[in-house]
Amino acid sequence: VLQNLSQTPVLRELLKEAKMPSTTVKIESPELCMLCCFSFKQEPQLIKLDQPGPLTLAMHQFVTEMQETKKGVVTPKELFAQVCKKAIRFKGYQQQDSHELLRYLLDGMRAEE
Repeated sequence: VLQNLSQTPVLRELLKEAKMPSTTVKIESPELCMLCCFSFKQEPQLIKLDQPGPLTLAMHQFVTEMQETKKGVVTPKELFAQVCKKAIRFKGYQQQDSHELLRYLLDGMRAEE
């Protein structure tokens, strides 16, 4: 799940911009426009972001480390610690479903907005 998220260009860009406090991001979705009627033009969304929370910052750090080509093994210790604070069920290293991690991670970052 984390490797897939680290390869999502829109998420990487949003995390990079979200790291800076009080920034406004512009989200355009050309994929949605292609699915809609061709005469309908979807306007981009402007979203003002507050100071990023600890989970968002940990996700940014992890994605940045994943993108560094010189780095060998990347360990998501800080990201995992932040996820465990939001979802206590992940403490203790029991096996969990990847879709549950994805849901708690994205929901946790959204709650920090």
